[in-house]
Amino acid sequence: MAPTRWGIVSAGRISNEFKIALDTLPQEEHQVVAVAARNLDSAQEFAKTHDIPRAYGSYAELAAQEDIDAVYIGAIHTQHAPVTTMMLQAGKPVLCEKPMSVNSREARQMLTLAKEKNVFFMEAIWSRFFPVYLKAREIIDSGEIGEVKLVTACFGFPKADEPRMKERSQAGGSLLDLGLYPVQFACMVFKGEEPEDITVSGHLTEEGVDETVSIILKYSGNRMATLVCCMSSLLANEAYVYGTNGTVKIPSFWSPQELVAPDGSTHKFPLPPPGKPLNYFNSTGMRFEAMEVRRCIQEGLIESPLVTHANSLQIAGILDQARKEVGVVFDQDKE
Repeated sequence: MAPTRWGIVSAGRISNEFKIALDTLPQEEHQVVAVAARNLDSAQEFAKTHDIPRAYGSYAELAAQEDIDAVYIGAIHTQHAPVTTMMLQAGKPVLCEKPMSVNSREARQMLTLAKEKNVFFMEAIWSRFFPVYLKAREIIDSGEIGEVKLVTACFGFPKADEPRMKERSQAGGSLLDLGLYPVQFACMVFKGEEPEDITVSGHLTEEGVDETVSIILKYSGNRMATLVCCMSSLLANEAYVYGTNGTVKIPSFWSPQELVAPDGSTHKFPLPPPGKPLNYFNSTGMRFEAMEVRRCIQEGLIESPLVTHANSLQIAGILDQARKEVGVVFDQDKE
């Protein structure tokens, strides 16, 4: 079977991780044939580092190439919607880095276009594809922990000084970059059920973006999720699923290599080592989302069952409401 030929949009740090993750997969299945950046020199340097045959100084040039089977978009948050739109208009299947958009209005427009064009689109919520997540769903669905009553998850790193985190013009703040992880985890455990009530509290930085936010999702049947994100402190970064008969614990839940089962045993799922230095923790785990994109495209799907379009819209909606409650408004919200 022919390899999936990837084009990479943006020559930044997260695109570096994606390429290194792809390199852990068989070359007969995944190949990167082109990279595009807003600056040709950056694209050429990235291409040289990663042995990519072609480099372009604009995203439009990559969109026009006919030998690209899938596009990975690793640009900054505010570029996700316009670049995804460009690629979908060109008929290119898209794996767009999370958050897929700045708000749910943009998300709806992107997903409507994907359906109109009958082209695959997936938000790159990479955590969902880790073997640990598959194991967690298996344990929960088996009934081993009984009825799920409470989900807790927190995610935080001291990164408030990074321009993309602190600047409102770049859709900064902890919610879109970090808060998405606890939110998507709760949404997964509760199988996309809409919460009956959402309670949000948080505080802002001097620049007007959210620094720390807590979200309580209240579900029917006395079930709840308590979620926290923070960009000024290192948090425990763990997730727990509490049932009437037991608990599942996932350390480093955004990119986990192990799970603690209800009986206290630890299930380990080690990642392959990277072939080049990484910028972030456990980035070779991005291989799993790439494998899913290939599978979906081969099967003629326009969305993945593990991160459906409805899943992405639900997450975007919760993040919208959380930002509104704490008082963060981006330019995109005014359009």
